[in-house]
Amino acid sequence: MSGVVLDAAWVREWIRRSAEVIASNRAQLSTLDRAVGDGDHGENMDRGFTAVLAKVEDAPLDATPADLLKLVATTLISTVGGASGPLFGTAYLKASGAVAGAVELDGDAVLAMLSAARDGIVLRGKADAGDKTMVDAWTPAVDAAAALPSGRDPIAVLRAAADAAEAGARATEPLVARKGRASYLGERAVGHRDPGASSSALLLRAAVDAAETG
Repeated sequence: MSGVVLDAAWVREWIRRSAEVIASNRAQLSTLDRAVGDGDHGENMDRGFTAVLAKVEDAPLDATPADLLKLVATTLISTVGGASGPLFGTAYLKASGAVAGAVELDGDAVLAMLSAARDGIVLRGKADAGDKTMVDAWTPAVDAAAALPSGRDPIAVLRAAADAAEAGARATEPLVARKGRASYLGERAVGHRDPGASSSALLLRAAVDAAETG
């Protein structure tokens, strides 16, 4: 078994890095969204994670990983507009439930957290892989993490998930959207990357960066 574990300090750093990467990619995410949606995904996500960062910085020092993830969830749901708030909020809420009571997270716990997040998105959005949504980043992420051997290192789990999410986001470009506003475009959505899948990949890479510098 790997001796590497992640804790609340990692979650805090993940949130800080998430806020930074969303802010720096805000314009790009909105450009992607203008091609297939309302054009405000970057602004919405930036507003949400700015609010999240403020809440987390005020969180008690003894907050557990689950406490912090739940705080992310409730803040995103209340501050992010459109479908992204409920979808990402549900993801973090389900992730919180998967690690409730844990102070340290091993590889299996991180996988459970990611799986619960993905399942929450699927349940809330009623989307499947191939529908050109954020599920196309999350499902390969979970599959890649789950394919690692037993006793998996949590950083290896995160790295596998992030790599697969990035590939999954790129792979949404040739798809015809079957869910969300992009589905109204039909074939016109082909050639455009899904913004939710793209922001999901950014968040999962932030998790890796936070773990590697911890």
